[in-house]
Amino acid sequence: MSSKPIRVLHVCKGLGLGGTEKAMQLYVTHLDKSRFEILVLALGDGDRRKLIRDAGVPVVVSADPYPILNKFKPRIIHIHRAGWPEPDFMRPFRLNPPEAIVETNVFGRFDDSPSGQIIDCHIFISRFCRERYAALHHVDAVPPGYEVLYYPVETDLYESHSPADRDFSQPVFTRVSRPDPGKWSRIAMEFFPLLLKEIPEARYRIVGMIPEAEAYFREQGVMDRVEAHPPVLTDEEVCDFHAESCLLAHGNDTGESFGLVIAEAMAAGLPVVTHPAEGLRDNAQLELVDHGVTGLHAATAEDFAGAVAWLLKHPDEARKMGQAGRTKAREQFRAQHIARGLEAIYDGLLEARAARP
Repeated sequence: MSSKPIRVLHVCKGLGLGGTEKAMQLYVTHLDKSRFEILVLALGDGDRRKLIRDAGVPVVVSADPYPILNKFKPRIIHIHRAGWPEPDFMRPFRLNPPEAIVETNVFGRFDDSPSGQIIDCHIFISRFCRERYAALHHVDAVPPGYEVLYYPVETDLYESHSPADRDFSQPVFTRVSRPDPGKWSRIAMEFFPLLLKEIPEARYRIVGMIPEAEAYFREQGVMDRVEAHPPVLTDEEVCDFHAESCLLAHGNDTGESFGLVIAEAMAAGLPVVTHPAEGLRDNAQLELVDHGVTGLHAATAEDFAGAVAWLLKHPDEARKMGQAGRTKAREQFRAQHIARGLEAIYDGLLEARAARP
């Protein structure tokens, strides 16, 4: 292996607030800079550009990858994408192949196009995604071509910034998402009036309010118990938002291929109430939240309200679940550990390439 740093180009479509972009930010932040020379290429700009640059990683925003590929000459290209066929997006990398191409397959989708064939390693962000991928497409999804690597979480920061004396007896809980109707479930709206019948003093603090949800809360006459908050960008802002909460109420009809907001709430010491998604939709939220251990699962609005009410009425149990969630987050999602796992994948691919005749 060369003593020179290994040039790795991380590629994504934008630098916005989504989990894909945040995970990439944390990957490149925690990769060993003495071993890897990293450049981020984004086709579109966003708020995360500054955060990545503040971490000491250069960022180029350009809709034309060709000059970057020719100048930087990466040995590894790591693409962050949904996973389905995108021939136009993939063409520059197909025409300028490095020693290895890695994709983080965010939604566990299948790409049988010529562009999909250039990928040396597909990284899934949950066991659920890899198992569904293998079952649906009859693929033997095993290493080294197929890996599972959870999204990274700044668990050390969450532990140091979250209140050690959190008051789990306060009927206050949070929800965090983008203000996108596709990130919501009707359960996340309909449970709240039911909960207030049992716990009238409950407060629902929301990042990512959508007009449909606000209209529903007003129609039900409960908007005075709802607090809509602006987006949170940094992990410190997420910690501050969760500081007075005693649980995370997660509801998303499409489910989660990982569930970064869930993992972050767990790292902050909060139990999580979530629900299964129907059919073949994403269900990694059930992989993260162990029912009765780190939170609760509830399939209907009535059950969801009951689960939230139970945790609000049993603060000692809520605290134990929050502590169990924090332990799981530290053991399985800690950003430094995830970065070492990614480095091992890179090393394995380059070693395999070098061993070819």
